[in-house]
Amino acid sequence: MRVISLFLMLLIGMTAPLQAAQRIKDLVSIQGVRSNQLVGYGLVVGLPGTGEQSPFTEQSFRTMLSNFGIMLPSTLKPKIKNVAAVAVHAELPPFVKPGQTIDVTVSSIGEAGSLRGGTLLQTFLKGLDGNVYAVAQGSLVVSGFGAEGADGSKIVSNTPTVGTIANGAIVERTVQSGLMQNDFLTLNLHYPDFSTARNLADAINAHLGADPAKGITIATPIDAASVRVSAPREVGQRVNFLATLENFTFEPADAPAKIIINSRTGTIVVGKDVRLLPAAVTHGGLTVTITENQQVSQPGVLAEGETVVTTQSVVDVNLDDSRMFTFNPGVTLDQLVRAVNEVGAAPGDLMAILEALRQAGALQGQLVVI
Repeated sequence: MRVISLFLMLLIGMTAPLQAAQRIKDLVSIQGVRSNQLVGYGLVVGLPGTGEQSPFTEQSFRTMLSNFGIMLPSTLKPKIKNVAAVAVHAELPPFVKPGQTIDVTVSSIGEAGSLRGGTLLQTFLKGLDGNVYAVAQGSLVVSGFGAEGADGSKIVSNTPTVGTIANGAIVERTVQSGLMQNDFLTLNLHYPDFSTARNLADAINAHLGADPAKGITIATPIDAASVRVSAPREVGQRVNFLATLENFTFEPADAPAKIIINSRTGTIVVGKDVRLLPAAVTHGGLTVTITENQQVSQPGVLAEGETVVTTQSVVDVNLDDSRMFTFNPGVTLDQLVRAVNEVGAAPGDLMAILEALRQAGALQGQLVVI
């Protein structure tokens, strides 16, 4: 049995000797430039009988009518199976201005069976500070559906209680950006690493003509995640500076030696810097097969007795050939893959081998199971 080809392709593809140069914009984010989450509570109306008759939906319905000057008697309980209470959430991107639109997601929070065909009424979307930043309204697009029979049987496809409204919210308030608050910018790496932070600072200084040896520094690494860069204070100049800066290229440092194992799917990804100390591994399997056959025993024509059904069990034990292979000091990833492939280990067996090597202290790299 051979290791699956996808696993080999993933491993061999990571044996490149050098890290390719990448753009700064692909590896960092600018501190102060961020999105913000918005959330609101509203009502979806116009449902074809798939709404809900819950106390908070009824209260919300009465409140909405009172806002339009319509007061229902307290003794009257309206039938509102075409209404559903929903939570509305959206993400407010940076630099979005009032009057622009953003997408919203609408989710049922009660017992509504489906939101298909419904329309969201005007809903205020608030930020963490409690202020309203956008107002959402519009017809929902729901990909899921559900159907139920009279006997209680039903079928549901996807999620009919969640819908979206493209450009469904109008922005009413902007979020102040921290981009222009200081005489410098802070670049935050997506994957913190001291060596990468140093390489980033060196690349910026080299591109902009700075010379740290002479005390002329534009970029300075702060820690493993951040690099501080001096920048013009004037708005137009800072935008032009950033547009130039983000397209500089540099070589990030190699990632730490890791082996990532997904125990649910059997996916294994091994970093190219993983090494093994001297070790010996044996691989074999014991297969036990038990089969049961039903046999009927009948007496002769003139004999006395009863027909009896007996069970005969057959136990078969198959011991596969055990194989052993050794790893010498400094074994590379390619050698590891070839050795395990020759043994004939499946991905599940390979997980057990790697875990045993880690327990034995022979694996130079972090083993991460997700």
